[in-house]
Amino acid sequence: MLITADRDRCIGAGLCVLTAPDVFEHDDDGLVHVLEQEPDARLEGDVRLAQQLCPARALALETASPQST
Repeated sequence: MLITADRDRCIGAGLCVLTAPDVFEHDDDGLVHVLEQEPDARLEGDVRLAQQLCPARALALETASPQST
């Protein structure tokens, strides 16, 4: 899973920081900063919830597609 944050959309609501503090923080401007762009799998549920709760829809998640064999 790869996380990106659109800081132009972020309104600094802080729900991502409250939901997944190991992955997100606010910078000095009060906007989201992604600490771990590829977090450990154990944090996936928290990250997905943070994305859903973001009122500005500033977070995007990409998951690796299965490789064909």
